[in-house]
Amino acid sequence: MALNLRLPVNLRIPGLGRKAPLMPTPPGAVPGTLVAPPEALPPRITVMAFGPEEFRETEVASVAEVQRHVGSAPVVWVNVDGLGDTNTVQALGEMFQIHPLALEDVFNIRHRPKLEEYDDQLFIMTRMASLGERFEHEQLSMFIGLGYVLTLQERPGDCLQPVRARLREKRGHLRHRGVDYLAYAILDAVVDSYFPVLEEYSERLEALQEEILTHPASDTIARVQAARHDLLALRRSVWPQREFLSALAREETPLITERTQLYLRDAYDHAVRIVDLLDTYREIANGLSDLYLSSVSNRMNDVMKVLTIIATIFIPLTFMAGIYGMNFAHMPELQWKLGYPVLLVIMLLLGVGLLALFRRKGWFGSR
Repeated sequence: MALNLRLPVNLRIPGLGRKAPLMPTPPGAVPGTLVAPPEALPPRITVMAFGPEEFRETEVASVAEVQRHVGSAPVVWVNVDGLGDTNTVQALGEMFQIHPLALEDVFNIRHRPKLEEYDDQLFIMTRMASLGERFEHEQLSMFIGLGYVLTLQERPGDCLQPVRARLREKRGHLRHRGVDYLAYAILDAVVDSYFPVLEEYSERLEALQEEILTHPASDTIARVQAARHDLLALRRSVWPQREFLSALAREETPLITERTQLYLRDAYDHAVRIVDLLDTYREIANGLSDLYLSSVSNRMNDVMKVLTIIATIFIPLTFMAGIYGMNFAHMPELQWKLGYPVLLVIMLLLGVGLLALFRRKGWFGSR
């Protein structure tokens, strides 16, 4: 089946309820120009500074307050919820010496997930998954440097609460490892956020299959197509993440230790599994479209078969009624008192006999 690859200038991101431009900056703009996305929320900055025996969590009101926390502990995690203020993000970029082109990519919320390495910094763009009525995804930009991790999100609410809980409760190895392990924990939480979404789509596809086989509704094919669209969007989000996780787990970089690379390989395995599941679910969704068309066609054939059988039964009956309805003067049995009931009995027996014959041949009901 041919696909229409012509896309509109503005694409609607499922779940966001608004249109996002393909490029946030106008054509020909100076490289590094920062433009906030439409309807972006004001930034909210939280700082987690921790080590083996210390932990501080603070919500700060300005970038100057962030500066006082940087370097105060072995690891500092700065998280920004909301991209509505370009000045705040630019000030953070100057503080952490982030390349202007990387900052520009932070505001391009439709950017493909990727990994870029600078002199003493790693820049990772990934996408977090969630599910309401439709699949939703949110961009997460992460900068990894010496002693700090900076994350920037489109809006509050994410899949990183388990990571924060482990830090607060001193569970696992997070408080005893460096920034590379914190970055792994964040990426692992992002990748694992896709599994509940896939489980929900597995149940939806199973319910759609049952509906198609029993009583397909007029909007069933629309819901199948919506599921196909969401699964394609999921795959576009996960596939690049699999690529840069493979690079982080295998390529040497001064910011990622060999011990952390072992954990990154596990996150890579999860991403591979998600891609395999997505391919399977997409095949199932494609099969559901064909199954729906076949089911509708079979139901139409059944209707046409019943109508044809009814018409076939009434053809000889109509022939007999037509002959004896002509009322010619010398037709036989016109004056016979039992002619009318006998004719009705003959027509009834003929109809029942035809039904029995069709049933015996398997054309109507079971043999």
